[in-house]
Amino acid sequence: MTSDPVTARAGAQSPTSTDVVAEAGRIATEVAAVHAADVDRDARFPHEAVSALRQAGLLGAWIPTELGGLGADVVQIGLACEELAKGCASTAMIFAMHQIQVGCLVHHGRSPYFQELMRRIAAEQLLVGSATTEMGIGGDVRRSLCHVDRSEDGTFELVKKAPVISYGVEADLIFVTARKDSGAVESDQVLVVCEKEDLTLEPLGDWDTMGFRGTCSPGFVLTARSHQDRIFPDDYADLSARTMLPIAHSLWSSCWLGLAEGATAVARGVVRQAARRAGQLPPVTGLRLAELEVVLEAFRARVHAATVGYLEVDPTSQAATLMGRAIGYNTLKVYSAETVVDVVAKALLIVGIAGYRRTGAVSLDRQLRDAYGAQLMVNNDRILGNTAQLELIYKG
Repeated sequence: MTSDPVTARAGAQSPTSTDVVAEAGRIATEVAAVHAADVDRDARFPHEAVSALRQAGLLGAWIPTELGGLGADVVQIGLACEELAKGCASTAMIFAMHQIQVGCLVHHGRSPYFQELMRRIAAEQLLVGSATTEMGIGGDVRRSLCHVDRSEDGTFELVKKAPVISYGVEADLIFVTARKDSGAVESDQVLVVCEKEDLTLEPLGDWDTMGFRGTCSPGFVLTARSHQDRIFPDDYADLSARTMLPIAHSLWSSCWLGLAEGATAVARGVVRQAARRAGQLPPVTGLRLAELEVVLEAFRARVHAATVGYLEVDPTSQAATLMGRAIGYNTLKVYSAETVVDVVAKALLIVGIAGYRRTGAVSLDRQLRDAYGAQLMVNNDRILGNTAQLELIYKG
């Protein structure tokens, strides 16, 4: 990493929760967008933008104020993801994936270790990654082959062969799914906190993808040895249903919405410039822009409703596990992943050949490549298959 998180946090601003979205917007414009092309070209981690997030205290945005965080909620976190994606989708996805794990910690981390961990994340601005997929299970995050090998002295060992670990080299902590013990079935999982000093990462490949290149999430063999108090007390199935799945689909969708809004802004600027030159609204591109705004507004409304909906349900209540809720967030993810491609493609048609170029002020090359990655982050077909199974027994 390019900067020490403790040093970065020292002297940092302390925005209130109402400032989180504005701070994210500022960072998107002043930092993330400035380096986005370079981050994409070299498939490198967006150190500058993440450093700015640290300096603003935003890695601790969701953590309660009594634990040193900013006390933001999922609605504000979603809007912050949206703002960041307008400047750099990779930065936004890193922020979202970090906050997904932090959200699980806030809602399920009740023990003294987890409470102290939240204080550390806020004070030291630690970056949290995740390893939820595994080679041999076909991308199904609700199954694990690896297991937690528990010892009588209160320690454990865990070895996971993961095809993807979110910005694994850069993460200070990695939350890992595994079977709760050697005798557990594949779906009987727990979530385990692996701190950087307690793990090793053996690379399995590089990260040379079409889009989201700055997320730097190649595969590794992860080996961790630590204490059993790092294991979340709740079963992963329950934690996922109540918290991780709805947060993940909401915040990912917020990122893709921001990506779509950024592409639309480029198209809007091109149409306005043409109107100024001609003294009138271009007849074809003006109409296409109006049609695009219809799609974007529906996209925005659905994503914003989802984050508000999450906020309105107590994660400890029975309502948090209702089947209809899972179906709703599954369909949100599929809708958002498909719509972002539609919006960016429509924006490209409006911009024309200048948007098709790989460089230039109105190039949409990076945005289009990023947009296609949305359908592959937990594959849409897998989500649709799971939703179909739920529909067989759902009585809504």
